[in-house]
Amino acid sequence: MNHETEFKPYIPADKVLPELTPTSVILGIILAVIFGGANAYLGLRVGMTVSASIPAAVISMGIIRFVLRRDSILENNIVQTIGSAGESLAAGAIFTLPALFMWAAEEGDAMPSLVEIALIALIGGVIGVLFMIPLRSALIVQEHGKLPYPEGKACAEVLVAGEEGGSKAGVVFAGLGIAALYKFITDGLKVFPSEVDFEIKSYKGSGIGMDVLPALLGVGYICGAKVSSYLLAGGTIGWFVIMPLIALFGGDLTIYPADAPISELGAWGIWSSYIRYIGAGAVAAGGIISLIKNLPLIVKTFRQAMKGYGSKGNEANNRLSKDIPMNFVILGIGVMAIAMWLIPAIPVNLLGAIIIIVFGFFFATVSSRMVGIVGSSNNPVSGMAIATLLITTMILKATGTVGMSGMVASIAIGSVICIIAAIAGDTSQDLKTGFLVGSTPWKQQAGELIGVVVSAIAIGGVLYLLNAAWSYGSTELPAPQATLMKMVVEGIMGGNLPWTLVFSGVGIAIVVEILGIPVLPFAVGLYLPIHLSTPMIVGGLIRLYFDKKKMASEDERKEKVENGVLYSSGLIAGEGLVGILLAVFAIIPFGNGSLGNAIDLSEKFGFSLGNIGGLVFFALLGATLVGFIRRGKTPKSIGGK
Repeated sequence: MNHETEFKPYIPADKVLPELTPTSVILGIILAVIFGGANAYLGLRVGMTVSASIPAAVISMGIIRFVLRRDSILENNIVQTIGSAGESLAAGAIFTLPALFMWAAEEGDAMPSLVEIALIALIGGVIGVLFMIPLRSALIVQEHGKLPYPEGKACAEVLVAGEEGGSKAGVVFAGLGIAALYKFITDGLKVFPSEVDFEIKSYKGSGIGMDVLPALLGVGYICGAKVSSYLLAGGTIGWFVIMPLIALFGGDLTIYPADAPISELGAWGIWSSYIRYIGAGAVAAGGIISLIKNLPLIVKTFRQAMKGYGSKGNEANNRLSKDIPMNFVILGIGVMAIAMWLIPAIPVNLLGAIIIIVFGFFFATVSSRMVGIVGSSNNPVSGMAIATLLITTMILKATGTVGMSGMVASIAIGSVICIIAAIAGDTSQDLKTGFLVGSTPWKQQAGELIGVVVSAIAIGGVLYLLNAAWSYGSTELPAPQATLMKMVVEGIMGGNLPWTLVFSGVGIAIVVEILGIPVLPFAVGLYLPIHLSTPMIVGGLIRLYFDKKKMASEDERKEKVENGVLYSSGLIAGEGLVGILLAVFAIIPFGNGSLGNAIDLSEKFGFSLGNIGGLVFFALLGATLVGFIRRGKTPKSIGGK
């Protein structure tokens, strides 16, 4: 069944508009460097990054449409495609590469060179894009209507809203404005905390909370109640079943990997010391199960791709079906593998290069499917990195590559695979956006490669400069994810990794699969704090209410649901834009601190509305979503069949 002929994108196949132009490339490169640097800093501070696709699209529209007075939705799409590559590459790099700097500092060795960091980032990024090219048909086209790709669809809505104007644009940009103001109040002025948190003292070890943020409400609405409930189910098992049991049976014992008695850890301490390993095992098992189930489709996709590139039938003449040629893809992957093996600056041998290609393809597939369910911002790249490091370090140890050289090689391999997973997820979201608006696939793929090359050079410099300024593991740059990866590798090489926790996660994933529940969203919910699942279920329940509500006609129901999708797209965009802005504020010196500190009211005046204030504001945000859903007619949204 050819979905490309059934689905009608915003720009039809027979219409040609400016796309991969010098303007779009230059603007995309600038945004890739800005977003990559800002997200690297943000991730090293708090362990999370912000998706940049929608912010890049909004900025692109502002510059191309209103400043340069040009009008091409496809040109704007190329800008966001190139621009978002910087954020994704940063996400993959910061979760692993700082471990190399920390080991060098501990051992008194020379720091990793700028060339080494840039090459690792470049190779991972290029392979990530190349792996997604043959998977586009299977995941983006054939799974259309099944995999929502919330941020990809949201980005398409934003682009179309900017193109069409009118009431449709009004709903999107109202959401954008409200989310931007909300995000600035909570994470900029710090009037109330963006993470509401409660420990339940009578049920020791458990806790509940909510990241009261617009993007999570929007993603929950776009994904719907079912996917959101799977995530919440995973979080519930972790926070209300496993953690209280650990607290009950652990008592005053100090059990590795924690370095303090369980009775002193609290809910967050139990989560970070134990649940993350269980979640990592579940995510790894869920990924393997997903790969096995989709293997026939993947093989079929590769076969079709190989045939398609060798023929010049009707499909090859369709602008919307043209990918980068398969022979270029295979050649590119081969060149990257040989480069890793032969370039002295990269601490990877032939075995390491083979591991990267095999596991890289696996995690590229898993990552692409996962972001199709929960979005790029909630893609547990670090969970996949942990799974990679577990296997890689064991293989290296078994083959005699041990000690510091083995640990450095393991992190280098893990870094490349982590970047592959992050870039594959971003590329699939961008290709979904292109599929909806009618972009030419090979031009988008070329844009991704351009973004990756530029971002790799930039991210190497950013990581090097940040370490020189503050050093990783310090209060200013705690690098929480990289510290965890470092601990995992040291644990395996030292023989003291908590395998029981990892395999218990594998067991949970197998049970979930037997019960017929989608494993990956459940495993992601188990791995991530429950605070991310709770706001998503609020958005999902709002969507469920309007899906089930009795209305005058089916058209009215569809209209109201689409209003919510448009507004939710704006919520995601608004938070993303201000998230980047606040990251920039955090590195601008001001007085004795940074501009970010200067606008922090809670630090200046001791003023904060606390947890209750956060819940009240989130309830008001939810009310605005309901209000915009109830609004009058809007033009038909894209993305339907």
